[in-house]
Amino acid sequence: MRALTAVLAAGTLLATAAACSGGEDGASSASGASSVAASSVAASPVAERTATAAPGKNTLTSAGARTALITEGDLEDDWTQVTEKQAQSWEDELLIGTVDAQQFLTGKTQAADCQRLLDGLYGDDLLGRPSGASELTGFTEGDSRLLYQVAAYDRDDLDKSLDWLGSLPDECDQFTAKGSAGTLTVQVVEASLPKSGDAREGITVTVKGTSGGSPVTLTVDVAAVRVGDDAITVTNGGYGGADHDSTKDAVSHGATRLKDVREGRTPAPEPSEFD
Repeated sequence: MRALTAVLAAGTLLATAAACSGGEDGASSASGASSVAASSVAASPVAERTATAAPGKNTLTSAGARTALITEGDLEDDWTQVTEKQAQSWEDELLIGTVDAQQFLTGKTQAADCQRLLDGLYGDDLLGRPSGASELTGFTEGDSRLLYQVAAYDRDDLDKSLDWLGSLPDECDQFTAKGSAGTLTVQVVEASLPKSGDAREGITVTVKGTSGGSPVTLTVDVAAVRVGDDAITVTNGGYGGADHDSTKDAVSHGATRLKDVREGRTPAPEPSEFD
C-alpha cells in the first residue's frame, strides 16, 4: 500500500507515495520501500483498538475511495495538493538499505521486520497489497511531503499488518543498515494518534545517512487507521522534520470521511469546527 513518505533531500524527493492523526488520547506495513511515520501529538499507548462495531458493510469502490480522500481543507497550514501521478513518483533512495541481522538478539526475525519497514517506506506498501479499491493523493508544504491513501484490504491481513506496525518500536527501536551511500542509522518510536476509526497504529521513523556527500536526517510520521475492512494510511515528513499536527488532522478528518463513505453518506466538503 502506498503509505505516505514525504520528503526532499537536497533535491531528492522522498518516497512517501503509495503507500504508511487529530484527538487527545488514542494511539496507535515488503517489497519496495517508501517513506513515512506517525505523529506524537497526544499521549497514550501507541496502539489502541476500539471495541465499537464496524461501520456499514458497503464494499469500497474506486469512486468511493476517491471521495474518501482528504483535501487541502482537511489540513492546517499551507499544504498544496499535487496530482496523483506526481505523488506516485515520490521516492527517496536514502531508504534503500540492507539490515544487518547480527545486531539483533533474535537475529533473522527482528532483521526481517526492520527490513520490511525500510522496504515498505520506500515502496509505500506498509500495510501490504490492497484486496480491492485503492486511491491516493499527496500534498506538499515547503520541503515536506504528505502521502494519503484509502484502500480496501482482507480483514485478517489488515489486522496482522497493524499488529506488525505496532510492534516496531520494540522490535526495531534502533538499528543500522547498509545503504548505497554508507551506513544508515534508523530509530523507530511510538506515536500517539487521535481516537479515530476502529483500530490504529502510529510510529515516527528517523533515518540518518548521507545524501550528495552530506549528512542528512529524514523524519517521517507513519499512521494507519482501520475503518471496517478498509484503511487509511498517512506518511508525512521530510528532511526538516515531521509536522505531527498535520498527521493528526489527516487521521481524524480522513477516518470521518471514510466512515461516511462506507455508510453511504457524502462527506462534508470541509471538516467541522467541532472535529
